[in-house]
Amino acid sequence: MPSWSTSTSIELSKCWPSQGWCPNFAIVGARAILPSAATARADRFTCDNGAVNAPSLIDQLNDAAQRAGLVALGVAAVEPFTDTREILETRKADGLHGGMAFTYRDPVRSTDPERILAGACSLVVGAFPYAAGQVNEPSFDGPAGRVARYAITDHYAALRSALDQVAAVLEAAGHRTRVVLDDNALVDRAAAQRAGLGWFGHNANLLVPGYGSWVVLGSIVTDADLSPSEPVPDGCGTCRRCLDGCPTGAIVAPGVVDARRCLAWLVQAEGTFPMEFREALGDRIYGCDECQEVCPPARRSPQAKETIDASSSWVDLLWMLNAEDDELLSQVGRWYIPRRDPRYLRRNALLAIGNSADPHDADVRAAVEAFALADDEMLSEHAKWSLQRLGERAQAQR
Repeated sequence: MPSWSTSTSIELSKCWPSQGWCPNFAIVGARAILPSAATARADRFTCDNGAVNAPSLIDQLNDAAQRAGLVALGVAAVEPFTDTREILETRKADGLHGGMAFTYRDPVRSTDPERILAGACSLVVGAFPYAAGQVNEPSFDGPAGRVARYAITDHYAALRSALDQVAAVLEAAGHRTRVVLDDNALVDRAAAQRAGLGWFGHNANLLVPGYGSWVVLGSIVTDADLSPSEPVPDGCGTCRRCLDGCPTGAIVAPGVVDARRCLAWLVQAEGTFPMEFREALGDRIYGCDECQEVCPPARRSPQAKETIDASSSWVDLLWMLNAEDDELLSQVGRWYIPRRDPRYLRRNALLAIGNSADPHDADVRAAVEAFALADDEMLSEHAKWSLQRLGERAQAQR
């Protein structure tokens, strides 16, 4: 069982009073640590219908969360995230979204939880950890594309299962619920920050005490009237490791990511991959972990000690070039792929081959040359760049 963040388990103190983007998935939890005896527990709370719930309900929610593998659980108000809406609108107007849709598509909708469930009173927000340690070397020969830790498997499936178990406790008590995760209907990091799960890091991820940003986040929207959790103070201070460590300088200010420079977004964006960031992509084929790898709270987390199976961390790049569309989508189709078009997967693979494949490998050059001569203008251009890059690297090795 993962260790439990006692500072962010649900408490009760009073009735409700009246707050991003980033890539924020087999999941390995931390070692078991029993909750502190000092963890606050509710004696009772009042629901929206005036009824008084049994004092055991809060305990049941916390217990269900721990059993399900969540490492933090908190409560937030459902009132609109006005500040977050203004940030989304301002950054979109400034072009920092880089064409990204998701919560930028309709900031009014994504920052108003009451649109998800009529009569909602509370958000119950949870964090689920994923393995983030050393990645074993590829188990196959030939060029390999690196997959970011948050995408090596469907961590959100495990998160949904965990939140469903917590929601079942609320439903058994007579409340309505709606589980929301990885959905443009809700700004999940803002919800988690308001629910006291953690603070906004300088890399724009939510940092959970003891776990850093190696978590996926989700919420339960409910008509249960629960008391909000206390906020977590900032823990970044003057640290600049993520700003200085980003390979493209995408973190333009603490907490501000320019998606037009962010590799995690650029591999998902339509069109031509920007020339100025192609070498920085390295062997990455999907996502980028750099700003998390250099983050001190993330480096100290138990997840950072969990070695990751190579079979889910690398993709055979020559296979990506040669596989049929249906086969390609069946294997990596849970990734975000623009318009579900496999051409973008091959675009990224061509760049990763140029940056990382053996420049003297005849099979590699033959595969790339075939795309350079193809009728597909976008793939032909990226293949030509890849061949040039292979040539430069071969020359440098002489």
